[in-house]
Amino acid sequence: MNRTAQVVVIGGGVMGASAAYHLARAGVPDVVLVERDELASGSTSRAAGGVRAQFSDALNVQLGARSLEAFARFGEEPGHDIGLHRVGYLFLLSTPEEVAAFEAGVELQNGLGVPSRMLDPAEAQRLSPLITTDGLLAAAYSPDDGHCTPEAVVHGYAAGARRHGATVLRHCEVTGIELRGDEITAVLTSRGRITTDTVVCAAGAWSRAVGAMVGVDLPVEPLRRQIAVTEPVPGLPPRLPMTIDFTSSLYFHSEGPGLLVGMSDPDETTGFSTSTHDGWIPRLGEAMERRAPALLDLRRTGGWAGLYEITPDHNALIGEAAAPSRFLYATGFSGHGFLQGPAVGEVVRDLVLGRTPFVDISPLGVGRFATDSLRPEVNLV
Repeated sequence: MNRTAQVVVIGGGVMGASAAYHLARAGVPDVVLVERDELASGSTSRAAGGVRAQFSDALNVQLGARSLEAFARFGEEPGHDIGLHRVGYLFLLSTPEEVAAFEAGVELQNGLGVPSRMLDPAEAQRLSPLITTDGLLAAAYSPDDGHCTPEAVVHGYAAGARRHGATVLRHCEVTGIELRGDEITAVLTSRGRITTDTVVCAAGAWSRAVGAMVGVDLPVEPLRRQIAVTEPVPGLPPRLPMTIDFTSSLYFHSEGPGLLVGMSDPDETTGFSTSTHDGWIPRLGEAMERRAPALLDLRRTGGWAGLYEITPDHNALIGEAAAPSRFLYATGFSGHGFLQGPAVGEVVRDLVLGRTPFVDISPLGVGRFATDSLRPEVNLV
């Protein structure tokens, strides 16, 4: 293969597929998306699928809300069933500090048009009857949030990108990026050379290696997170919200007739391993016993491990490098990348075309780490 592209997008997860779709739909000719494996085979296919706008950072609220709008109309444009369930997100709060932080978050979110609200423990239990209210002080809830199927979103965007003229190359590994001074001249792949002057890095947990090809340090580290799936749960409420015990990070939502369950493991160290192990199960059991003891009786029927792409402040990297020119990046989302994929695809399109995005993402540029201008996101799952 020896071809020319106006834009090469590296990474076939939700960020890359969304960027390729939005670029192609905007009329950019010769958009090429390269993925070293199958589409959605990296972090996206192993995400919990939650979609929300409940964040502590105004930029994340706006990116989440914009993406929720896109998920809601996904069946019409690009035209694909993504299994969207807008059942809400319910954050369970057990300390005065958590309550104060989420009260401030709700005020911020409401000011940006998000219909989140604070609930008392009894209201929270009515929405999510598998929990106990022992020690629970309050909860935060937004009915617009929910969950959908990550792989379906990627394939919907990829199909739409192809329909608008983009090329999607699977099993095509990027091996290098050619430079002439401060200009990109080509992307080298396992299937040949692609002449281009514009690259979008959307490689998720593998972005640091891509950045290194052009001398850009993208401070992204991979961190394994595990998910379990349970047997069917009799009498499961049809509109069970995505429920998060904020203190422990335990979360669960409906997955077919059963539940998808996960939480963070503070003993996990960074690395690219996606093998599963049971070392996190005792801590998971402790969290269940404390906040949702009904889950302890459920048999595990499956599960998987995937990679979070973590930055030092647990917030995204979105922008264009100072050098080389035309090297753009959208990565490091620290667990909330899937849900922001639609909006970030729009932002990348506008950056490539020299337009002003719907939201100012300059504070999310990689330069913030050199100037110690961190933007920590609090509402992590």
